[in-house]
Amino acid sequence: MLEYLTLILICQLVGEISINLLELPIPGPVVGMILLFLYLLAKGAVPSALSNVSSTLLTNMSVLFIPAGVGVMAHTTLLKTDFWPIMIAMVVSTLVTIIVTALVMKKLNKTSPPDGAPQPND
Repeated sequence: MLEYLTLILICQLVGEISINLLELPIPGPVVGMILLFLYLLAKGAVPSALSNVSSTLLTNMSVLFIPAGVGVMAHTTLLKTDFWPIMIAMVVSTLVTIIVTALVMKKLNKTSPPDGAPQPND
């Protein structure tokens, strides 16, 4: 299990380093997640130990949000100053996410047969 936790952290580290070197405007953990995804594609399956590690991390995800809460409390004056731009960005990004998710689901539902329908190979 320790090797897969190390793999996850190395992917995040490589993502952070590559984003800083290339000065790209995306978060390093996103690049790390893409690297992990590519590793899993090459491997062909998710090892059970990696599944256990990721399940444990997801179960304890709430602990990982404590630094974000502290950051909000530490920057209340900044949040008060830029309240409306932040609120507009949050509302617009939420609406865009909902719309994109709905469009993707609509597209995926068109291409896949409904449950219980015979498959083309049947």
